Amino acid sequence: MHELGTVFYVIKEVENLVEEHHLSVVASVTLEIGEVSGIIPEYIVDCWNWARKETKYLKDTEIKVEKLEAVTYCEDCGKTYSTVKYAKICPYCKSEHTYLLTGNEYNIKEIEAM
Repeated sequence: MHELGTVFYVIKEVENLVEEHHLSVVASVTLEIGEVSGIIPEYIVDCWNWARKETKYLKDTEIKVEKLEAVTYCEDCGKTYSTVKYAKICPYCKSEHTYLLTGNEYNIKEIEAM
């Protein structure tokens, strides 16, 4: 379960920002998680709710998760398409000369703090 490691990383980064900017309250943290990142959003929420209890600043902080669509680019025809629906083969020209543009990453999108 790499979701727990992901949550520990996010907690560490947010706590560093809290200290660096002398913040007192973090209401929420929003993560963007790619469709094909291998990270399961429900597990992130469960891990967050468990791990935040042991933190210095984030005991009452909510985690929000937004899905990033997986998009693939075709080098032959120059079009983009849904990776989840069509996988590696371009639905427009049937080429296999494609690569993933987005959808494999996770990002801390927003931290709501005071």
